[in-house]
Amino acid sequence: MSTVEKKLEGMGITLPTPAAPVANYVPFVRTGNLIVISGQLCLGLDGKLADAHKGKLGAEITPEIGQQAARLCAINLLAQLKAAVGDLDRVVRCVRLGGFINAVPSFAGLAPVMNGASDLMVEALGDKGRHARSTVGVAELPLDACVEVEGMFEVQ
Repeated sequence: MSTVEKKLEGMGITLPTPAAPVANYVPFVRTGNLIVISGQLCLGLDGKLADAHKGKLGAEITPEIGQQAARLCAINLLAQLKAAVGDLDRVVRCVRLGGFINAVPSFAGLAPVMNGASDLMVEALGDKGRHARSTVGVAELPLDACVEVEGMFEVQ
């Protein structure tokens, strides 16, 4: 078990089985030392989207629930990353995260929601988890998920 996985275990986090693509795309692409991971939804360990994570921020979803959902997305990113490289200790850096927040047009708290994913990366990877980031509000996400996060990682 990698050092990163031991750290996750100590945080009470078990990496799920990575979600399979549901359309004509792949879950990750490696080019050189970069791994680009397709957007991950806030699926639980069972691979399902909880009802609590369906809907829009600023309507039925609170900012706190949104942060928890973003954290789940980051856990799913790490699961895909492990599938891509086999050992999370091979991560040199989380280069970038992109967050998509399913929100009503007037919801202005996008950045704090996305902090759920950003904070998890730093907790799991330490300084290697510090990254560039974009966060946008969107009108809809697959399965009515409240958050989706994509990522780019440099690996050995």
